[in-house]
Amino acid sequence: MGIDIEHKYDRKVRRTRPKSTDLHQQLLFRLYKFLHRRTGSKFNAIMAKRLCMSRINRAPLSVSRLARHMKKPGRESKVAVVVGSLTDDNRVVKIPKMKIYCLRATAGARQRILKSGGSIETLEQLALARPTGKGTVLVQGQRNTREACKHFGPAPGAPHSHTKPYVRSKGPKFEKARGRRHSHA
Repeated sequence: MGIDIEHKYDRKVRRTRPKSTDLHQQLLFRLYKFLHRRTGSKFNAIMAKRLCMSRINRAPLSVSRLARHMKKPGRESKVAVVVGSLTDDNRVVKIPKMKIYCLRATAGARQRILKSGGSIETLEQLALARPTGKGTVLVQGQRNTREACKHFGPAPGAPHSHTKPYVRSKGPKFEKARGRRHSHA
């Protein structure tokens, strides 16, 4: 005979609204939730979901990476949509002309995009211009590039481990014993 499990305390653990107290973000979420309900567009559902995400999951995106994404074939006439921060990258000298809708952009990124002849607009302007998301490319930053992620994985020093150790300082006195230098085999 099986055991009957009590499901009284079961709950779905996922965000149904943004945790942020930012009023602008909350209104944007309500706008895209409404658009999803009224248009049935999958694009609007994704937008609403991404507006609910934590800041770790809304990783920043650099202008250089965005340019690389928009260079792919078939994306010449499309506009980029970023639910997150758009940051500048001074390693890249020339930025192509792009039309971008994003949650926020740094002053440097905004200046360089406008200088290249492109445009940068807000997500509510996107809702007015393209309510179903037609002709857009949803782009997001890499989530695992933050410093904390470099320390995740098998223990540092374990075989085939590339995990970064938590070290107070870098020098000959810090974690440079046997196995860490060629003079001490």
